Amino acid sequence: MLWFFLLFSTSCWGMAEIFYKKGNTPHEPYSHLKTTVLVGFFFGIYSTVVLFVTDVDIRYLPENFIRYFPVALCYILSMTFSYYGVRYIEESISDPIENTSCAFVPIMCAVFMHEKQSTATVVAIIAVVVGILGVGFFDRKGTADRKRALGKKLALISISMPFCYMILDAIGTFLDIYYTDDVSNTLLVHVNENNLEHTANCCYEFTFLLFAVEILLYLKARGVKFFDVGEDPEGTKNEKTTLFRKLYRHRNKTIAAVFETGGQATYLFALSEGTGVAAVILGAGTVIISFVLSRFLLKEKLSALQYLFIGIIFAGIIGLSLYGG
Repeated sequence: MLWFFLLFSTSCWGMAEIFYKKGNTPHEPYSHLKTTVLVGFFFGIYSTVVLFVTDVDIRYLPENFIRYFPVALCYILSMTFSYYGVRYIEESISDPIENTSCAFVPIMCAVFMHEKQSTATVVAIIAVVVGILGVGFFDRKGTADRKRALGKKLALISISMPFCYMILDAIGTFLDIYYTDDVSNTLLVHVNENNLEHTANCCYEFTFLLFAVEILLYLKARGVKFFDVGEDPEGTKNEKTTLFRKLYRHRNKTIAAVFETGGQATYLFALSEGTGVAAVILGAGTVIISFVLSRFLLKEKLSALQYLFIGIIFAGIIGLSLYGG
């Protein structure tokens, strides 16, 4: 089942990345926060269903909610940073930088959880890191174009967002493994082998929902209309606009939220079965899928050297699948 979980999550997240890019645009100032809201509400719906179809002990959910908060906070902040950055940065640049976090997880597992990694696994991880960084950093023309279009300050802030994601996501993923790897040592209470992943997932997604509600209140306080996308090409400011048309304006954000939720549904299972190496495969696989889709759906073009580094990523994934355990 491990490979099913990995393939399903990477496919969903790869698709989500494309629609995050399409749904977060420079002309819509609060698009990143609106995306966070939509993801939070879909997460909340999914976790509510999980509570009814699994044996998660609702009585202890509030306590576990608090215990799991550090993990959830890392994920939520990292994703919001990502939504902001992708407003200005090409998906084929942002995603490789962000998913470099996957290679730091086995290192932290080895240092703090004493997980042993073979020499072949270490070499494969290095290959993934080199490949991901190579694709992202060999983009001199794109960097120059962003400085001209955005100004040096905004260009610097934008390019820093994927790095913020990378750091926070690596910490969150490591904590995820720490919380869900061994039921006898987890910090969550009154959980067992059957409901540990579901309990952790519910805590995370309900925390995301809580943040979504708080963001809605913030937008309301600032007088921001949630369904306003920043421009009015089809008379979208008409008061008689139907709810369906309002939702249609955020179709890309909504589709991204659906794919994000689908990937999250199997994410923790993959980590619990595959330990830290699974995180590497998840991250690198998502990069490859989003690269292919961005080339065909977003029409983003890469240099021959960048394609070479994609090949290195493939080599690293093959090495991990053979020697990662």
